[in-house]
Amino acid sequence: MMSDASDMLAAALEQMDGIIAGSKALDYSNGIFDCQSPTSPFMGSLRALNLLEDLRGILELMDTEERESLRCQIPDSTADSLVEWLHGHLSNGHISITGDVYQDRLNRLESDKESLVLQVSVLTDQVEAQGEKIRDLDLCLDEHREKLNATEEMLQQELLCRSALETQKLELMAEVSNLKLKLTAMAKERLDFDDRFGDSEGLILEINELRYRISELENERLQYEKKLKSTKVSFNASFLLVKTTIEVTIFKLKRSQSTTFNLDDNLSESEFKRGGVRATAGPRLGQQSHELDAPFARWSREQVCDWMQEQGLGLYVSWARQWVASGQTLLQASQQDLERELGIKHPLHRKKLQLALQALGSEEDDNKGKLDYHWVTRWLDDIGLPQYKTQFDEGRVDGRMLHYMTVDDLLSLKVGSVLHHLSIKRAIQVLRLNNYDPNCLRRRPSDENNISPAEISQWTNHRVMEWLRSADLAEYAPNLRGSGVHGGLMVLEPRFNVETMALLLNIPPNKTLLRRHLATHLNLLVGSEAQQLKQECLENPDYTLLTATAKVKPHKLAFGGFGRKKKQEDNEEYVCPMDVEMPKGRSFQKGYRGMELQIYDDDLDRFDQYAEGGRVLQGDLHVVPQCQCEG
Repeated sequence: MMSDASDMLAAALEQMDGIIAGSKALDYSNGIFDCQSPTSPFMGSLRALNLLEDLRGILELMDTEERESLRCQIPDSTADSLVEWLHGHLSNGHISITGDVYQDRLNRLESDKESLVLQVSVLTDQVEAQGEKIRDLDLCLDEHREKLNATEEMLQQELLCRSALETQKLELMAEVSNLKLKLTAMAKERLDFDDRFGDSEGLILEINELRYRISELENERLQYEKKLKSTKVSFNASFLLVKTTIEVTIFKLKRSQSTTFNLDDNLSESEFKRGGVRATAGPRLGQQSHELDAPFARWSREQVCDWMQEQGLGLYVSWARQWVASGQTLLQASQQDLERELGIKHPLHRKKLQLALQALGSEEDDNKGKLDYHWVTRWLDDIGLPQYKTQFDEGRVDGRMLHYMTVDDLLSLKVGSVLHHLSIKRAIQVLRLNNYDPNCLRRRPSDENNISPAEISQWTNHRVMEWLRSADLAEYAPNLRGSGVHGGLMVLEPRFNVETMALLLNIPPNKTLLRRHLATHLNLLVGSEAQQLKQECLENPDYTLLTATAKVKPHKLAFGGFGRKKKQEDNEEYVCPMDVEMPKGRSFQKGYRGMELQIYDDDLDRFDQYAEGGRVLQGDLHVVPQCQCEG
């Protein structure tokens, strides 16, 4: 025990000597020591304290004798050094460690420990929060990875589609190149065709004219054939009559025992020549009247086909020869029968046939039926609407169809302008006023000294342009071509006034004097009665200006109108209603000669004087007062 304690004490003393020696050897100029170094004085002091504690504990375990003997074994220099080291102080840059210094350092270490614990807790919380964020980021990363995979798949599909589109593009480009080659070849062929048939429009016009001429010749041929048949019948009847007369004369001669007449010497049947014995007109006319008096229901197939050819429906004669047995077949035919059995698809052709059948049993004067569709095409030229000649010709529109023309019929003929509807309406009214006289329209100037509104209503479009030239408006006259303006429209239509005429002539609104000049001439031309109607229409609150661009709106059947049969007698359906108001003034009485020409000349002289004197004011277009125009 003693030896062990001595050994431990000796070792502790050696270590303490080393520590002391090391602490004395280490001297820093700035007074700061490295506490982390194993050889630092701070670490040595702590070790020394620990060794002292161990030494104190060993000494406490020893008894008095052992402590005294151990003390004797320690050299005096070592004991003095230990005491000096324990009680030393810092001088001349050397460190002196005392208990207070250690206590302060321990307190400082405790506070640092607490702050470190607090920082560790804060860092722990931050680490947990960062861990949550990292987990969220991992989830987002997984979602983005899934989206990235889906996007990659879509990209692959898009690449496949793009490759397919590229293939189609190449195919289309190849097809386009082939089409371009074909187009070039077609253009070359077209140029060759144009070079070969350069005047195609003229050829088409000539073909149309030839077609019209052929139809006219066909009609003439049919008429000649009918006349030839009637002539043959009348010739046979005349021959039989002559033969019977000769035979009767030979009874008589025999009874009178006359021998001076010899039938073989004077006349034989073989020697009967045209002009030798003229047949009377009685038997021929009787035969013809007998054929016309026969009811249509008893007409034969050939007679019905000839009649259809005369009506301009020769396109359906081949169908009629197969279906029609007699005239009764057509009289009993319905719309469906005409379309199915005769192949009449065109509604106007069916209407034409039905109107012609109705006219056969009518006793009224059928002058309108004498106006064929060729006359109607020329009539379109007269009223200033030649652009519809092709449609009217294809529809085989004749005078009878004009009389019963409806708004729907005009729309089916591609006539959609309100102005053109009114032009046709008033032109039909003029035909009715003149009992459908084919020569009632006036194309050339006549006796200007005896002119009346009734005669002006018969003016054609060309005649109106002649009137404009005579009224010093020659430069605007060509604008009326194709406008539908004729005398009947100017006189009979209340909506047609000076403003409409100025618009159709393209007279600018700023040319006030020119428009007043037109107003003066037009108002004096149409007469007081027509001017009064125009003024009343102008004052109507529902009045709208008549222009060339206004279109006719087709009538639409209401929901309640289904199943209700449309009446043919409804006057509102006709372009020119049957009860349209006819002019009642004396100017429309033939032979009437009023004071209007004199008023016309006097007012024109007065207007010229005003214009020369510079007293014409700019303002209203209707410069002539109502009372002045009425005289």
